[in-house]
Amino acid sequence: MLTPRLLATATLFSSLIFAVPALAQTDVKLTLDWRFEGPAAGFLLAQDKGYFADEGLNVTIDTGNGSVEAIPRVATGAYQFGFGDINSLIKFLDEDNTQPGKAIMMVYDKPVFSVIGRKSLGITDDPKSLEGKKLGAPPPDGAFAQWPAFVEAAGIDTSGITIESIGFPVREPMLASGDVDGVFGFAFSVILNLKANGVPDDDIATILFADHGLNLYGNAVMVNETFAEENPEAVKGFVRALAKGFADAVADPAAGAAAVLARNETLNIDTETARLTMANEMNIKTPYVVENGFGGIDEVRLAASIDTLKISMGLKGNVTAADVFDAQYLPPAAERMLP
Repeated sequence: MLTPRLLATATLFSSLIFAVPALAQTDVKLTLDWRFEGPAAGFLLAQDKGYFADEGLNVTIDTGNGSVEAIPRVATGAYQFGFGDINSLIKFLDEDNTQPGKAIMMVYDKPVFSVIGRKSLGITDDPKSLEGKKLGAPPPDGAFAQWPAFVEAAGIDTSGITIESIGFPVREPMLASGDVDGVFGFAFSVILNLKANGVPDDDIATILFADHGLNLYGNAVMVNETFAEENPEAVKGFVRALAKGFADAVADPAAGAAAVLARNETLNIDTETARLTMANEMNIKTPYVVENGFGGIDEVRLAASIDTLKISMGLKGNVTAADVFDAQYLPPAAERMLP
């Protein structure tokens, strides 16, 4: 027969046993912007190396269909976290600032928006060479979303340009076959996919928007604000884990590419290592990030980019930098330095 003291002890012990699983893991879902390719390595390494688990998170990572489509997935709560274009998020919130989506960690400090063309079809690294050409554009693509802003920044005459709506799967094959003169996309994806389609390196012309007057940010990690308000520690743990994952992807691109191939064995390890290295050097480990740490933003720069989008994308002026990016979940800069 249990005494009152033993009964109380047994009750406490039982409650502790049943409390442990509830504290151990929080299930969350992350939608990427695209397929499992080299640049996704930071997310995958955070999972494979147990960084998410160390923060008490059980993270499901799903592929996406463009850096714009990740935004409504997060805002609707279908996903707690997403990886998508911050400029499209600005447009999304400007149209309805009650939507519960906000950026919490910058990944592409320098955006990868570009038009990639073939020199043999008359496109060079000069934006003016696009005039009079036929360009293929996947509608959900983040680069195509910034076309109006780029046109204004680069002073392009669009009167003779034809835009053809195409799907992602046929984008590089259509350019390789000459059905279009250039395509919109992320530079590190299109360039390497073109090479895989038999286009020689010396025939590829890259026009990176950021090099021609469009000083915007690129893709960022976003969170559903309702979830964040209810689970602030989980959000902090999520970005802490990502800071480690991306640092590992910068330090060892080959290991990052291997994490990608573990999810998609049809890929080539050398190609994905090259793609990740290109993303690290071009978009992730920028001079600003080297000095200030990975994941943060310059509020003045973000505010200026919103002003640019007001003119080029017809924003109503309903959002400020503070409405779009919330830095409260980031760990100290010293914990976000890249190797």
